[in-house]
Amino acid sequence: MRIGIITGGGDCPGLNAVIRGAVRAAEVTYDSTVIGFRSAWRGVMDNDYELLDVDRCRGILPLGGTILGTSRDQPFAREHGIELVRRAYDRHGLDAIIGIGGEGSMGVVNALHQKGFPVIGVPKTIDNDIPLTEMTFGFQTAVQICTDAIDRLHTTAESHHRVLVVEVMGRHVGHIAIWSGLAGGAALILVPEEPFDLDEVCERIVNRHRKGRWATIVVVAEGALPKPGTFEVPEPEVDVYGHKVLGGIGHLIAREIHGRTGIESRTTVLGHIQRGGSPVAFDRILGTRFGVAAVDAAAEQAWGQMVALQQGQIVRVPVEEAVGSLKSVQPDLLRLNTMFQPRLPSDSHPGLVEP
Repeated sequence: MRIGIITGGGDCPGLNAVIRGAVRAAEVTYDSTVIGFRSAWRGVMDNDYELLDVDRCRGILPLGGTILGTSRDQPFAREHGIELVRRAYDRHGLDAIIGIGGEGSMGVVNALHQKGFPVIGVPKTIDNDIPLTEMTFGFQTAVQICTDAIDRLHTTAESHHRVLVVEVMGRHVGHIAIWSGLAGGAALILVPEEPFDLDEVCERIVNRHRKGRWATIVVVAEGALPKPGTFEVPEPEVDVYGHKVLGGIGHLIAREIHGRTGIESRTTVLGHIQRGGSPVAFDRILGTRFGVAAVDAAAEQAWGQMVALQQGQIVRVPVEEAVGSLKSVQPDLLRLNTMFQPRLPSDSHPGLVEP
């Protein structure tokens, strides 16, 4: 076999583990060749590539990012893009291309499959929002980075008797916010799944501080939105790929909390720190398993399939079923969020200890 491999969309920890796993499986198990295309589908269309073997992949397991580079370019957005992809298959004698990426990248994999291209999908997003897989690599690393930051912010918030608003990634879902906020003991966690009432947020903070707790951590996903009528949020700009440019909700919330409560409030935006650095052990193993499973799928000509984690096992699912919807935060985690937030004066109960 001759297999192409690309890494598309935003980078995240664990991408190199997938590449390494795929190369090892191809070379050792199937005596096959892997061609890595640089900058995702742009490299496929522009014939920018390198041959990958076991020696080339030595030492990349603990590295963040991707040795192939990434972009959001895709063949359906370029004139003659599909024909350029077809030429790449013919030029390199490819039996398949493994596409590693998030929702948008899986959409491209699905569309190419519908046009008859032999493709396999590998889900990748630190937001953990792709359906049909319990976990995506990079997510656990991002959660750990955010949790470590929240742990550190507790001490400075307590020293200055402040509210600290921590903005984390999460465009449409709040997995990172919920997991890191619960793990870090945040007082309030605001996620896209549940629009928030800023008056209620402020009332909970005031009630908490009134009872002698002089510091509050508020974790907010970048895509969280207020309930209509509570306060206005500017419409975000749109980038060249049609994606809303999010970020800044944390500053708006901190400003409103300060103005409405009089409690000094500050913001920490973790931003791309969440994407960088070495992947945790879980993401290294999951990425490796995905890479090996993708090559197994190619060897069995399971075109149009995406590898996924279900009940601890690596399985295959039709990529067309994994696009078009997002995986939201589980209801039990949303319930935990409600249980551990500061109480309002109206629902205080004698004998209960405030978080």
